[in-house]
Amino acid sequence: MAGRVSVVIPTFNRKGVLARAIKGYLAQSAIDEIKEVLVVDDGSTDGTDRVVSAMASEAPFPLRRLYQSNRGQAAARNRGISEARAEIILFTDDDIVPTPHLLAEHLRWHDQHAEREAAVIGYVEWSPELHPTPFMKWIGLDGPLFAYGSIRGKVEVDGFLYFYTCNLSLKTELLRQAGTFDEDFAGYGWEDIELGYRLRKSGMRLFYNPAALAYHYKRITFAEACRREEKVALAWRVFEQKEAGQALLAYHAEQQAAEARRRRSALNRAIDLLPGWIKSSIVSPFRLLLDTPIPLPWRVYRKFYFEALAKLNRSQPR
Repeated sequence: MAGRVSVVIPTFNRKGVLARAIKGYLAQSAIDEIKEVLVVDDGSTDGTDRVVSAMASEAPFPLRRLYQSNRGQAAARNRGISEARAEIILFTDDDIVPTPHLLAEHLRWHDQHAEREAAVIGYVEWSPELHPTPFMKWIGLDGPLFAYGSIRGKVEVDGFLYFYTCNLSLKTELLRQAGTFDEDFAGYGWEDIELGYRLRKSGMRLFYNPAALAYHYKRITFAEACRREEKVALAWRVFEQKEAGQALLAYHAEQQAAEARRRRSALNRAIDLLPGWIKSSIVSPFRLLLDTPIPLPWRVYRKFYFEALAKLNRSQPR
């Protein structure tokens, strides 16, 4: 086939949502541009092999399952990079369901930026079928999962901070020559940001096309988000030893200093002056509303989430 894109999807024991993701590629408006879909099975034991085999028989493009023992997302994506036969690789996850024009929108921007160093991120929002809570919207727009809210209206963004491999395309040649994922990251988290840092140093430019839309088909509660951080915290210990980790720590220190200078509003300054027990008594009742349809100020979500994260970091042995 003459398609220009190899789609790489790492997966582990998520056959149900993986089938939804693959069906999304069967419905692409630019389906002729798909050279292959590579499902990198990272040691699944739930029948993922049977799902992929059954769907391969109806796909108009090669749908290949690449099996490996459970080694993590970095190794799984690297396997996909090594096997890809197209000039562009599109990374999505097994719980990311593409909308019909996702591929066409990625290619439209690659046509505008044909240089080897150009990469494109699309937009990911929660599947409307899941009726996302306000907390979920916060964690996807201004939270630790994604920060799409901070790049609204931008065309080019920092490849270091927004290298989101849940919906990302770039030239295969760039990846193979400038660097692949660091397999020191054997678990979940930070492997994409670390690679984005190295690619940016090699000259990568990251463009943002929100019309390249995909749906995140996963419902998440506050407690589940905190449990996710347990895995991410382990990956952070690897990340903070890397050059990218040191650069991110420096960036965060600058941001915190700038925030301290701004102190936002008179109301926030007044709240900051209150004794801790009073602030806790004001905010604590909101805890019961975290997973409800009642929207809370983003400051409240941030407070509870990062307090939980701080407790987690204190409780884990170093």
